[in-house]
Amino acid sequence: MSVRQGQRGRHDRSTRTAVTRAFAAPGRGRWLRRCLVAVLAVAVVVGAATGLLLAATPSAADAEVRTHRLAASRGVLDDGAPVPSTFATALIATEDSRFLDDPGIDLRGVLRAAGEGLGVPGAAGGATLEQQLAKLLYFDGQRTTVDQVEEVALAPKLDAAWSKPEILQMYAVTAYFGHDAYGLDAASCRYFGVPPAALDWDRASLLAGLVQAPTDYDPYLHPDLARARQAHVLDRLVATGAITRERADAARAAPWNLRDPGGSASTVCRG
Repeated sequence: MSVRQGQRGRHDRSTRTAVTRAFAAPGRGRWLRRCLVAVLAVAVVVGAATGLLLAATPSAADAEVRTHRLAASRGVLDDGAPVPSTFATALIATEDSRFLDDPGIDLRGVLRAAGEGLGVPGAAGGATLEQQLAKLLYFDGQRTTVDQVEEVALAPKLDAAWSKPEILQMYAVTAYFGHDAYGLDAASCRYFGVPPAALDWDRASLLAGLVQAPTDYDPYLHPDLARARQAHVLDRLVATGAITRERADAARAAPWNLRDPGGSASTVCRG
């Protein structure tokens, strides 16, 4: 063995010895054990709390019944028609881009929401479409802190009980779009005088942007804000690969041709 090899061997042994001593230093082992115990304790508490929450919240098997009941109370057409692809795609891109893959909850969104609640700079959370549907069907649109926690438990129940198209259909029937227009059917007729199946990208993107805050983005009263919101929806459609930038620019430039705001939000225009 050469002198250089002997020196390298001694250096490797001394490095391993230093690392071993560092972890065997007084107090280091106790600190590591305490951290491990704390992590396990938190996991047990979270698991127990999750189990209790799931047991305390209702089943989502009656979601469709609740949708029919809510639609009937508002005079909303609820014939189970599929949601038009333009609106569905715009809604998913804007409100819940991982909707088709996530099991009703978005863990990254939950962590962002937790950070926002703790005042972490730059943190912002968004509810999945299942969470939003739970709010509409089980909490009458209210959103207290307790309700938000229960929504997180109900969302995977909705996802397990219903298909994604069914969840979209229930959401489209119960969402509020402003100007007394409950449901996509009434909204399409209220604003454009056409059935939902006739929605192109420019109109679908406007309606998809309204569900977040229909009063703030009211195209009659706040057209500039509505335009900005529509632009955001179109940008999300481009970002998710649903449409090209050229198509988005064309949709942004297209006139809305809104109906008279004093007209009825009835669904007689449905074809």
